[in-house]
Amino acid sequence: MGETEAFGAVVLAVAVVGLAAVLSSRVSAKFRIPTPAIFLLCAAAASDLWPRLGAIPIGTVERVVTVALAVILFDGGMHIGRRRLRSAAGATLWIGVVGTLATAAAIAVLAHALFGLDWRAALLLATALSPTDPAVVFSVLGGKEIAGRSGVLLEGESGANDPVGIALLVSLLVAGGSGGGMAFHVAAEFVLQMVIGAAVGLLGAAGLILLMRRVPLPSGPLYPLRVLAGALAIYGAATVLHGSGFLAVFVAGIALGDERAPYKREIQRFHSSLASLAEIVAFVLLGLTIQLRELPQHNAIAIGLGLAVLLAFVVRPVMVGLLLLPVRLSWPERLLVMWAGLKGAVPILLGAFILSAHGPDAGLLYQLIFVVVAFSVIVQGGLLPTVAHRLGVPLRSVPPEPWSLGVRLRHEPQGVGRFRVAPGAPADGARVSDLPLGEGTWVSMVVRDGGLLPPNSDTVLCAGDEVLLLVDPDEENELQPVLSRIFAQ
Repeated sequence: MGETEAFGAVVLAVAVVGLAAVLSSRVSAKFRIPTPAIFLLCAAAASDLWPRLGAIPIGTVERVVTVALAVILFDGGMHIGRRRLRSAAGATLWIGVVGTLATAAAIAVLAHALFGLDWRAALLLATALSPTDPAVVFSVLGGKEIAGRSGVLLEGESGANDPVGIALLVSLLVAGGSGGGMAFHVAAEFVLQMVIGAAVGLLGAAGLILLMRRVPLPSGPLYPLRVLAGALAIYGAATVLHGSGFLAVFVAGIALGDERAPYKREIQRFHSSLASLAEIVAFVLLGLTIQLRELPQHNAIAIGLGLAVLLAFVVRPVMVGLLLLPVRLSWPERLLVMWAGLKGAVPILLGAFILSAHGPDAGLLYQLIFVVVAFSVIVQGGLLPTVAHRLGVPLRSVPPEPWSLGVRLRHEPQGVGRFRVAPGAPADGARVSDLPLGEGTWVSMVVRDGGLLPPNSDTVLCAGDEVLLLVDPDEENELQPVLSRIFAQ
């Protein structure tokens, strides 16, 4: 086979794998196996059957997965946005930061006391296992979203604790010494990364918003690419300044989420598609780095399963349950948040960091992380929809909408607002004529169950409706907070 034919064979193989990955969502829905588990386990099995697949240098895997995670976090931040985050901002920071640190401390104590790991290895393992994964949480729900504050809290926690866990592990890896000196160095490095990451994210988002709104481009397809380049520039700038690049892109995504800009819908669709591709690439590459046949050699399966059970049924419920006490949630929502701490690509990426550091027991720690993640995705993830149903937590169906209706305008429209009616909001079950909108606001269009509904004064709005409003431009700034309260919980 010539060089051209060999390259064609590689392209064909990659394309077939990509098609299989995309179509695996149908297998996931039918057999209730989370899609990330399919990517991870199939890649691990393939590397055992064809050892050459597992020959990718761990440094290359780290770099590719790092970029993929930055894309996923930026898209997750845009999906949340400031408006949604506002309803659970305090709880998100509380659980995302303090919950991650508390979970890491508890796992470290258990790993040292029950499984004999020395303190440094136990701390590294615990830090790697403390973050949750937003992509896994919502891919296992099968086209549904968790309604209410618990859904926002899960998304926000998953996005916030990834940068926290990564920054903490990096601080541990670069720290020297032991005892109080090491603890001080780790704390200082961690705080530095968080502060710089948040600052760069906010400043970078402000600059990117100005660029999006004031610098036109010659064609529409360039707008999403400009935002992608801007997001990666924010990550790179924060990292160069010794901050958390992952926190920076997540904060930037939140800041951009609710901003109006040319081609904003196209930008969001592009980044959602790119995040889905990044998830596939991350899990496949991470799966290729593990050798399933080596897991029984160091008792990794038994220790990993023990840690996974403790984490799912003891550590997460106790730590997060205690931290949720001051948070305003119903008991079913609390129990769901306590269960839905799913692990994913981030712990395995952190395991790759540990492996690259060539510390003692690095290989064993990486194997343990893989086993815990596999258990979390398959068992916890597979049961998540059932748990939500049994607890009575409402799940909002998000069916695909392959058809769209839009109007292109040369200039930014003024006085136009688009809102989704949240369950339990004042607008839920209210007639259009009864809404306290004022004389300067008109309901122009309602989208319900994927179809257009011509509104009139007697139209009754329902949870999930998307409402397009025309607002007097002179009153738009004053009415925006009022309108948000009418349509949100």
